[in-house]
Amino acid sequence: MSSGAQEDIRGMMAEAGYSEKAIDYVLKGEQLGTLADPDQVTTLKGPCGDTMKISLKLNGNKIQDAKIEVLGCPGAMASACAVVELAKGKRLEEAEAIDLEALYKQVEKLPDQKLHCAKLALMTLKKAIREHKEKAAEGPRKIPKH
Repeated sequence: MSSGAQEDIRGMMAEAGYSEKAIDYVLKGEQLGTLADPDQVTTLKGPCGDTMKISLKLNGNKIQDAKIEVLGCPGAMASACAVVELAKGKRLEEAEAIDLEALYKQVEKLPDQKLHCAKLALMTLKKAIREHKEKAAEGPRKIPKH
């Protein structure tokens, strides 16, 4: 994307009520994508139609790395990137405790009508952690011998 196009997008997003940090999350997209050989992949679709797919790489009980794919608006992208940034390096229990206040502190400012995007990002992370814990509690699956 040309620098002129980026500046146009930056201006429109700022006018719509996004902080510079939220705009950077969208334009840089450093947290976006997938991980090779993740330990957990979870997808969640919000009531607005936005969809998030998070990939987690774990080292024991700690989130070693994470990436997220987003099909949605800039509010969803910024929220998803902020959640991933907050979760990296945390133990699962710490990541589960990330709340809306922590997310808003990280992203700095979203338009008021984008609150549902922040909630979707948090729900996606928490669903992934819950699913991983459920799989771990089941233990390794044994293939029956015939």
